[in-house]
Amino acid sequence: MKKIASFILAGLMFSAVSCKESEFTERYTDPSKLAESSVEKQYSGFMYASKDYILPGYGQYFVTLRTTLSRYNQAVGWPNESGQYVPASAGVQDMWFNYYNTLAQYRELEKVYNASSAQEQADKKIFMLTAKVYLYNYTQRMVDLHGAIPFTQAGMLSTNNGDYVGSTAKFDSAEEIYTLMLDDLKSIATELNTITVSSNYVKPFQTQDFVNKGNITAWKRFTNSLRLRMLNRVSAAANFQARSNTEIAEILNAPGTYPIVETNDQNIQINVYDINTDINSKGFQDGLASGGWYGNTAGKKMIDFMNATSDPREMLLFEPGENAKGAYIGIDPLGTSATQTALFNSGNVAIYNRYVLSHNQFFPGVIINAPEINLIKAEYFLRSGNDVSAKTAYETAISQSVQFYTSIAALSNATQGTKPATPTDAQITAYLANDAVSWTKATTPAAKLGLIAMQKWLHYNVVQPYENFADIRRLDMPTLQFQVDNANNQTAPPVRWNYPGNEVTYNPTNYAAVRENDKLTTKLFWDVK
Repeated sequence: MKKIASFILAGLMFSAVSCKESEFTERYTDPSKLAESSVEKQYSGFMYASKDYILPGYGQYFVTLRTTLSRYNQAVGWPNESGQYVPASAGVQDMWFNYYNTLAQYRELEKVYNASSAQEQADKKIFMLTAKVYLYNYTQRMVDLHGAIPFTQAGMLSTNNGDYVGSTAKFDSAEEIYTLMLDDLKSIATELNTITVSSNYVKPFQTQDFVNKGNITAWKRFTNSLRLRMLNRVSAAANFQARSNTEIAEILNAPGTYPIVETNDQNIQINVYDINTDINSKGFQDGLASGGWYGNTAGKKMIDFMNATSDPREMLLFEPGENAKGAYIGIDPLGTSATQTALFNSGNVAIYNRYVLSHNQFFPGVIINAPEINLIKAEYFLRSGNDVSAKTAYETAISQSVQFYTSIAALSNATQGTKPATPTDAQITAYLANDAVSWTKATTPAAKLGLIAMQKWLHYNVVQPYENFADIRRLDMPTLQFQVDNANNQTAPPVRWNYPGNEVTYNPTNYAAVRENDKLTTKLFWDVK
């Protein structure tokens, strides 16, 4: 039986470094092999643990996202049904266990590192710094979904020598975790500027690091870009406003000290080089494009906006229905289930482009990219009254978004779907000049923020669902209309996820402290609008 994620998963200790899952499993099933572990091996095992929630695959997209964020973000069309706004327990639990498995790997990495000699710790410090950045990226996602979670005391079963009772973990508040992560990331950003990797560990670091391949500059960009994302997320929260403004300014005004992702060549992502290894996106096809029609179909609002503005990304992201004669048509979220289903069955509804997305086994595991960062910059500059810089960042982000999806299309090995033509510079220029997109046609800060929010929504779509969900809640834009589910207590999309049942059952004392806030209607601290 599965036990509470906060401590039982601390016993899952992958120690292997090979890309073969069987070898990881062999290590796991023989706890005695933990004695053979090393910082380098545990580092790779830690990263491997979360790969299925970074690379697009079946579990994440079919089990978790299909009936939750894909709908709440209106990134897809679906048939309305009772209970559709309550996150499915299987998807919530699967992601919860994956996160705490990953955290357990990190705790074991800490344990192995702390048991090393002082010299070895100095030589291998780069593994610990970058592992923490990688962990915090996942932790931010979990906090933004749930609010308070077990963190500072979680995953300690091995560290506590198997003491189950002593390893049950308290829930740290979302504000506490954000503060801890922002403090640590700032410190790590500074340390990465002065660190020197021992010549004996340059190659091992490159080998074990399957995110940035040992590129320290890329890790600096990852660190500071994650800081930007988090600082922007909390920019309206009273206790974080001053810090947000100050630290974003520090980062953007000192690119030599705090480099960030500026171009798509610098994107932080897990690239797929060989689909015959475990690092692949083969599961994307069944995850997005199977299980009925409502995981892969276009929503009406997104398609209508793309149609009206001649968005050059439309042919990259979508393909027309087989009977639609080239027209892009989406599912109306306000329609009845019968009407929605009939429209789909007519063969007229657009679906996500199989060639670029679901059937593309080389689709990267997206973590942070240049369009996202430039849209964050645009939002910050707008808040700061710097309209010229905001406009530049906004328009750059749109151009980069087109380039981003064009480059992903170029990777594809798909045999289904529509191979799109490469959008031209003229198409991008015309799009930027469209009244519904043009920065200069928007005459108020609120209208310009609406433009940024719309472009975030379009760029994120189903590819960055967690960031999409967070920004929609934080900005209350773009405005999305949903059918009211009067047959259920949860009549509209939630603003957070509940905790999974196993956590409630097996961590009752600590859960009691957060029970009152464990509601789908409880806003996170940064969601103040």
